Order: sequence, then C-alpha cells, then structure tokens
Amino acid sequence: MTIQLLNDRYQVIRTLGAGGFGETYLAEDTYMPSKRSCVVKQLRPIHNNPQIYQLVQERFQREAAILEELGGANEQIPALYAYFSSSGQFYLVQEWIEGDTLTGKVQKQGLFSEGAVQELFMNLLPVLDYVHSKHIVHRDIKPDNIIVRHRDGKPVLIDFGAIRESMGTVVNSQGNPTSSIVIGTPGYMPSEQAAGRPVYSSDLYSLGMTVIYLLTGKQAQQLETDSQTGEIIWRQYASHVSPIMARVIDRAIAYHPRDRYPTARAMLDSLQSIANPIPPTQPLLTQPTVVSAPPPQTVPIKPQPSPQSSNSQNNILMGSLIAGGLIGASVIISQVLPKSSQPIADKTVLPSETPSNVTSPVITPTFTPTTPSVPTQSPSATTSIPPVDTTTLNNYLWLSQRLVNDADLDGKSGFELDIMRNSIFAIHGRRFDNTELQNYFNNQPWYRPTYSPKTFPAKLLTKLEQQNVENISKYQVNTGLRYFK
Repeated sequence: MTIQLLNDRYQVIRTLGAGGFGETYLAEDTYMPSKRSCVVKQLRPIHNNPQIYQLVQERFQREAAILEELGGANEQIPALYAYFSSSGQFYLVQEWIEGDTLTGKVQKQGLFSEGAVQELFMNLLPVLDYVHSKHIVHRDIKPDNIIVRHRDGKPVLIDFGAIRESMGTVVNSQGNPTSSIVIGTPGYMPSEQAAGRPVYSSDLYSLGMTVIYLLTGKQAQQLETDSQTGEIIWRQYASHVSPIMARVIDRAIAYHPRDRYPTARAMLDSLQSIANPIPPTQPLLTQPTVVSAPPPQTVPIKPQPSPQSSNSQNNILMGSLIAGGLIGASVIISQVLPKSSQPIADKTVLPSETPSNVTSPVITPTFTPTTPSVPTQSPSATTSIPPVDTTTLNNYLWLSQRLVNDADLDGKSGFELDIMRNSIFAIHGRRFDNTELQNYFNNQPWYRPTYSPKTFPAKLLTKLEQQNVENISKYQVNTGLRYFK
C-alpha cells in the first residue's frame, strides 16, 4: 500500500484490518520523539446525508470522550491519544497493544487449561465491572477483541462497539436519531443483544462463549443449542473442566438474562469462592480445635508426689501412670480439684475414652463420632462452640424450593451453616467423608445415601440449589463462620 500521513502526523505502517465501517492501521506518531506506535481507526458513516452526518459527528465525539475516560482510568483498556475528522471520515488514535489475541494464542499454543481460563476470568471481570459502572456495555467481546499483552501477560479489552454504532446512526420515521445496525458478532452475542436491547449480562454471555472457545477450540457458531431451552451444548467437548467451573460458565451463557449472573462483580465473587473453595465436606480432623494444649510427650514421666501444704493450689495437673510393666500411650486432662492435704492421681474420662495407662501431663481433646446430631462440649474445654438448638436442625429441604437470603443465614453458627450447605448435597444422596456429618444425615428420615463423594454427579443439583450453595459459601467466607475446617 502507499505510505500516507494522516492528519499530517500519523505515518501509516501497515493495515491491521478492514470492514464495513472502515479500516484500522498501525502507525507512528511523528510528533513524538519516540515515534511511538499507535492504532489509527478510520471510520466511515453509512450515510452521506448532511443532517445525519451532523448527528454522527456528535455521537462520535461523545463516544470518543467515553473511551478517553475508560482508557485513562484502566490499564486494561487502550488509552485514547487523539480523535479527528477529515474528508467526511472519522479517526480514532489509540494505544498500540503488543500481544496476541486469544484467537492467536489458541492457534499458537493450543487449548487453554481450566486454570488459565480461571485466571482470564479473574483478570477481565474487574475490567467489565468498571466498564459497566460507567453505564457502558462493550457489546463485542470475542476472542479477537481480547489481547494478551506481552509485557505483563494481562488481557486487554479492545474495540468497543459504541463507536461503530455511532457510524450507523440514522433518523427514524419520527425524525429521531437511532442506529440502523446491531453491534456484535453472531454466536458471541445473546438473543437480547441481537434484538438491539443489550444489558450488562450480555457482556458476560459473550465472555462465557469466548472461554468455551478457549477450552474446546470450537467457535460459537459450531456449537449446538438445546431446541427446548435454547441453552448452548458444549460440555461434551470439555471433559477436562471441573463441574464447578462448568456451572459458572453455564450460568454466564444462560439463554435468558435473568438466569445469568446479574453483574460482573457477582460472577467474580463466585469464581473467588472457587479459588478459596468451601467444598460439600472435608475429612474430619482428628480433634476439633476447641482446646489449646501443648503437643503430647513421647517419653513417659514417672509421677512425682505433690508436697503436702496448707497452701496447695486448686488446679493440679495429673502425673503419668505406669501399669503392668508396660507403658501405655494415653492422655490426661486437667481437673479442678478441691483443696486437699493428700496428692491425688486421677483423671476425668471423656465419653470416647477408656481407662488406660497415661504417659504425659498434656491435654489432647478427643471427639466421639457416635453423636450425630450436634457437637458436644468437652468437660475439660476452656473454649468451645456454643450448644446448637437441635430444633433448628431438623432439615433444610426448603433449600431446593426457594433462594436463601441473609435473613435465613444471620445469627446461625458455623455448624448450622455447614449443615445447611451440605443438606443440599445430601438431598440428592451424597455421602460424606466427614464422620460427624455422615452420622448427622444418617439420622435424618429423608436421607438416602447413594453416591460416594467422588462419584456424586454435580448435574443433579438444580440451578436454584447451585445458587444456594454459592450464596451460603459466600456468606461463610465473608463471616468466617465454619465448623468443619
């Protein structure tokens, strides 16, 4: 092509792309000592009508001002350097992002892992949250419009649709300015956007479809949809994706906006709960952390008689016992004794203990898994979880019928919240590694254990139940209320 100078300043190096609205060039800024590279977008209005041209110019100036604000406040949106008009055409001059589009990354390196996709989500959703806070919908998120910057590996969001919409300005039959075109890419935009009514979650849909391409290598147009629900069928191409991540993506690309995440922040919160997960259950610790105690001794200590004294203290730690010539490995606990003139060698036996030889004067809390309903307080515990009113723990079957809210959660202990969350899985027959939790549900008349923790099919959970699990998990993360660590 012929080398040209735009606006007597920008030296065109090569053409980056062309389309119905104009062309995009890589250029040098000859006014800058560094001759910095920049992107110049040449935009053409679709009509030459002078009245419409004036409207296009006004819209172009307004959208350019918005791009300047966005790029100036967020480093993952290209900065706007300048804008001008010449010979009936409009020009934007923007920061040149050195990097690869997501399409280029897949072509060079292959499909993305789940971890790489999660990282992409975590880096892009705050950008979208910021864009939406300015009452702007991007409207053209797709693999070609996200560039992974070379210098720091961060994804950069390019090519906002509002400028192209300005070029499509027309006047309707009532004489009001409107747009004659729909902005977006088929397959990557949801139905409401195709109908000209985009909402914030339309961008989340487009991002979800972009991620499906990264995981499967299939363009949006290559995927089938469910003829009854309109939902995208994609999971069979991404068997390496965990059920939790798949549910996040499914919600992002739901056919109807009401079934999607309402905001980018809500989707980010859900992903952060995956990064710091609260799973259905975890293996029971050998001892609940309700008593602070020194580590057990391994070397037996012979009992030493306490000196008789009228000033003997109330609190006496008991010594170790040796019986039958064999050293038994057991534990003792502290006991508050009445004032006495004689040394006493005794210990209080917890329900889960049997009398045995004792080796060291330490406190080791134990837990009996035979009490399924609520945790009991150790008689030796100096701090413990408050007793739970068992009448509130009958069942939580209603969690399959309506969404949980803060009023349902406020005032509950970590134990109750754990039971609520795990009830959603127990309703569908999930077993639990945690002995106490399993015993609790074994005592529920509605519980029918069917699936092991590893074979439990996550698809059994309805969308409402999935949302309730996420809401309770988020509440527990925010409040720090957990019982099963």
